Amino acid sequence: MDYGDIGLWIVQGLLGLAMVASGAMKVATRREKLLASMAWVGWVPNWAPVAIGVAEVAGGIGLILPWASGIVPVLTPVAGACLAILMAGAVKVHADHSDLKGGIPAGVLGLLGIIVAVGRSL
Repeated sequence: MDYGDIGLWIVQGLLGLAMVASGAMKVATRREKLLASMAWVGWVPNWAPVAIGVAEVAGGIGLILPWASGIVPVLTPVAGACLAILMAGAVKVHADHSDLKGGIPAGVLGLLGIIVAVGRSL
C-alpha cells in the first residue's frame, strides 16, 4: 500500500462518514427541526431534504463499500463524482440566496468527492 492509496482511504473514510451522518440526519429529522438550523430547507420543496439525505447516505456508502469489497469497484469513483455534483448544487442553492458562507462546507465536501473520483479512476 503506497501513501497515495492511504491518503485516498483517509479521504474516502472521512467523506463517507460525513455523508452518511449528514444524510441520515436529514432523513430522520422532521423538516421543522431541520429548518431551525438549516435555512436552505425553507428554500427547497418539502420532499427535497429527505431525497438529498438518501442520496448522501447512498453516496457515502458507495465511497467505501465497492472499493473495500472489490465488488464493482468502479462505483467508488462514480459515487465521488455524484457527491461532487450534489455538493455543487448545494453551493448553487446557497449562492442563489446570498449565503456564500453556508456554501463553503458543501464546496469542501464537493472537492473531496472530486479527489476520490479522480484518485480512484487512475
